[in-house]
Amino acid sequence: MSGLSRRAATAVLAGLALLAAGCGSSTGTPRASSGVAGATQTGAGAQPSFTPACKPPAGRTYRVALVIAQGGLGDQSYNDLAYAGFTRAKQDFPIQGQVIQSPDIVSQGRSILQQAGQQGFDLVIDLEFSTGDALKEVAPQYPNTHWMIVNLPSNAPDVTGYLFDEQDGSFLAGALAALVTRDTGIKGINPDHTIGVIGGTKSPGIDKFIVGYIQGAHQVDAATRVLVKYADGFGDPANGKQLAQALFDQGADIVYQVAGGTGTGIIQAAQQAGHFAIGVDTDQDSLAPGSVLTSMVKRTDFAVYDAIDRLVCGTLKGGESITLGLAQGGVGLSPMKFTRSLVPAADLSRVDRYRQDILSGRIKVWNVISQGYPSWYR
Repeated sequence: MSGLSRRAATAVLAGLALLAAGCGSSTGTPRASSGVAGATQTGAGAQPSFTPACKPPAGRTYRVALVIAQGGLGDQSYNDLAYAGFTRAKQDFPIQGQVIQSPDIVSQGRSILQQAGQQGFDLVIDLEFSTGDALKEVAPQYPNTHWMIVNLPSNAPDVTGYLFDEQDGSFLAGALAALVTRDTGIKGINPDHTIGVIGGTKSPGIDKFIVGYIQGAHQVDAATRVLVKYADGFGDPANGKQLAQALFDQGADIVYQVAGGTGTGIIQAAQQAGHFAIGVDTDQDSLAPGSVLTSMVKRTDFAVYDAIDRLVCGTLKGGESITLGLAQGGVGLSPMKFTRSLVPAADLSRVDRYRQDILSGRIKVWNVISQGYPSWYR
């Protein structure tokens, strides 16, 4: 267990010792600074603002719970980044924050949400995609509690949904991978023009990443072969490592991990095989410097922070869905601190042109959640 996980464990809600889409029609507007992409950050754009939107009311303390998703804290990915936003919010706002974890959040989700409602929190933030249906039923029972869920639109009058355009960031990751896999002058690249991706589960929420990745790769070269595997879980690095090794054996030289904590094994496999991984959610480039080509960063930290900011400022609205995309800095590629010098400048510029084309609407990336599955992917 990482230091982060140990610290969070002390905050687990005592009352939850179990161990433990959408009717909203309005769309919120996330805050972002005016940063632009440049020579230091391929595929990135505006960066989200972590500046409080108001002066907190005097003499008021808010109780906020954070429900951790599959894979748990210590995943060095989705959960840990969200927890970082939670920690930042505790520094900036008068809140008492508590973390709720479960080794089986999928089966215990309804009970966990029910008990969280009984505890009378001002806000419950749910990071677990699979509890969406349970939240729709539980939230109306506790109208004095605000509820927020990540990765789903609002599905009840008391629920605020935070969505990400993961397909757009994944498109950029796929485009970069397709460009790099064609360049045998880069160490670790073979002549096969084959890349891979490993998802945590076979589900629309994960396939949203995968389909975007494939579309980006084929935008560069329709002949690029993209191998797809699923790990059937988010907390098994050994399995991730084994699956990645199998893809490398099949000719892939770059593998995108969309599997949370399982993905650390994918990164280890890339490092040992002398190939590349692509990280996800947080900037994972430093986990294996030089072996992580880039990371598709998904700013769950900002979603958590923004929801708390809105709670304190009195602007958090149930029935509202807020989308964070390229324009808001909600998704994008990492700065590639350890690998940028390996990739030709022309290829980096091409990836950034794709970002501009997505923003302008010239490129429309397929969204599995809203459009279903494309005919070319099953």
